[in-house]
Amino acid sequence: MRIKTLVVDDSVVVRRTVANVLADADDIEVVATASDGRMGLRRIAELHPDVVTLDVEMPGMDGLATLAEIRRMWPELPVIMYSTLTERGAAATLEALSLGAADYATKPSGARDREEVADQVRANLLPLVRLWGRRSAPRGVPRRATAPAAAAPTAPVTTTADNGGPIKLIAVGVSTGGPDALAALLPTLPGNLPVPVVIVQHMPPVFTAMLAQRLNGLSALTVSEATDGERVLPGHAYIAPGGKHVELHQGAGGLVMTLTDGAPENSCKPAVDVLFRTATAATRGQLLGVVLTGMGADGLAGSRLIRQAGGPVLVQDEASSVVWGMPGYVAREGLATGVLPLDGLGAAMTRIAQRSSFAAVSP
Repeated sequence: MRIKTLVVDDSVVVRRTVANVLADADDIEVVATASDGRMGLRRIAELHPDVVTLDVEMPGMDGLATLAEIRRMWPELPVIMYSTLTERGAAATLEALSLGAADYATKPSGARDREEVADQVRANLLPLVRLWGRRSAPRGVPRRATAPAAAAPTAPVTTTADNGGPIKLIAVGVSTGGPDALAALLPTLPGNLPVPVVIVQHMPPVFTAMLAQRLNGLSALTVSEATDGERVLPGHAYIAPGGKHVELHQGAGGLVMTLTDGAPENSCKPAVDVLFRTATAATRGQLLGVVLTGMGADGLAGSRLIRQAGGPVLVQDEASSVVWGMPGYVAREGLATGVLPLDGLGAAMTRIAQRSSFAAVSP
């Protein structure tokens, strides 16, 4: 059964491009397009789509107002916000996620021709339509998505148990469903957490800065977007900026972040594996890795390194994950020292961090 999709966007070019790309997929049926929010609401009532793509910025009834009506009238219908790479678009998108949007994708930017635009739609929006459109049991009622079984490693992997010693850092990786997961998790961490937290959330530039601002207002921790050469401090959380990898190094005064412009890893930039790999080396394994909801396997190789070095790795459980991809791969390979619901992770992270002292991250 094909995924019934409604495309709502005030741009004729965007509507046509998105509709054509989605319609080319064998498993998707574009049941209609709509040029504004009010027309979109009428089409939902008439056609009962499985998933809606919704422009954020539209004249008249904008995306947020339309989303509010969708949530009121069809509370379980998945809505994917489709926004521009602007500060205004990022702010509205994060607000939409907090109001119940299922996910978001960014509109093509920097494309040179029509086919390049279509390629970006295929890469960014199409997988989300498939993900949310398939998660209906019955139609329109989300169910959790799980990762396929992880392929066996090409060589045996030897891991060590959590050594129970102090840690110098908490490194977190997250993707699909991450903004809401972080908004739930970070407020459960105390403001006097004795170690820093560094987070890779798969997001584009602008969005990560807005996410850090939003989380800073919710958390007792001081949350900011990471900057190059910045020393990490206890009681602080740092979000890797979109489009840059964040690496950890041991400097003269403690752990320091370096932003790099290397190639994507696991098709991601920033990549969780880059953070985990460099943080493991910088702390000599005295770190806690945490893998939250997300598609793909970014973080799997890095989690293996953390465990080999004697550090613990916690992962979010399947039931509380939007997508049990990234945490699922780590758990399936036997690398997780704990598989916990989202509402239990903060307490576990705090307990492990409290083995440490401020001296653990000081010169």
